[in-house]
Amino acid sequence: MARIQISDLVKRYGRAEVIHGIDLEITDGEFVVLVGPSGCGKSTTLRMIAGLEDISGGEIRIGDRVVNNMPPKNRNIAMVFQNYAIYPHLTLRKNIGFGLHTSPLSKAEKDRKISEVAELLGLTPYLERRPAALSGGQRQRVAIGRAMVRDPQAFLFDEPLSNLDAQLRAQMRIEIKELHNRLGTTIVYVTHDQVEAMTMADRIVVMRDGHILQTGTPMEIYDHPKDVFTARFIGTPSMNILTVTEADGRFMADANGAALIGIRPQELHLGQNGAAAFAATGTVTVVETLGPETLVHFRPEASAKALIATAAPHDIPTVGATITAQAAPGSLHLFDPQTEVSLGRR
Repeated sequence: MARIQISDLVKRYGRAEVIHGIDLEITDGEFVVLVGPSGCGKSTTLRMIAGLEDISGGEIRIGDRVVNNMPPKNRNIAMVFQNYAIYPHLTLRKNIGFGLHTSPLSKAEKDRKISEVAELLGLTPYLERRPAALSGGQRQRVAIGRAMVRDPQAFLFDEPLSNLDAQLRAQMRIEIKELHNRLGTTIVYVTHDQVEAMTMADRIVVMRDGHILQTGTPMEIYDHPKDVFTARFIGTPSMNILTVTEADGRFMADANGAALIGIRPQELHLGQNGAAAFAATGTVTVVETLGPETLVHFRPEASAKALIATAAPHDIPTVGATITAQAAPGSLHLFDPQTEVSLGRR
């Protein structure tokens, strides 16, 4: 395992600077997820850690070594890509063992390592098959196995589940997390999918336009986002963001309001029960029935934006109906209307 330290890291393509002096420390054995929209710089950062992109400024340290000018093969890291990058003409055994081709280990030792990795990943019955005979999830396991067999200091994952369907993605999320729990190896994982980030990470790093906006555990970021972008990006469905006016300690939706608040759909409930810090009445536009809960999209009378509220599983309003939804004290996120920086919770 290894600690990874990034200090004042900069990346430029010609005159265009795409990574703007970021700092990040990843501890031994930590599972860190870099998350953000396309173009935020997360994959570029990962490729600089791997040595696949040159560094324009700053320093990357893996373990006790500065690796700025070190070739990828000398960094003792392993990378798993989105497109698997496995060889279609080789059996799984040869694909998994490909990274050991130039190793000084004996053939018996290489075979032992391949067998151990295959057993850990549930691939033992398929070792003599070629990739064409496997599912997408099995192919991704082969790519992970090829990385594992080298015993690297750290694993780097670049959106490895993007090509899988929803069910396989959910399965592979669990398998990768279980694998980390068993091996304890440092993992840096890049994704645009905040569900992957929330369910897998020890710590999430939210990136935008080449900057790190916030770093923290999944629940720290979910409960205390530092700005509107992070608040909307982390959480499903996205946080409701709207302008409001305040009267008698209660906020009301107002398109011309002077205050900016955020409410998670899970905190905005249909009905009028008990004390409320926010309330809105509007017309239902869409209803999403999910089983355990129902998401109700409605447009408040005094707001330019539609909101999403949560209803009980069988409390399903009809489209066009007028409803009232409210949020309890402590569930509102206040933001500065100019800077969109968090002002805390109310």
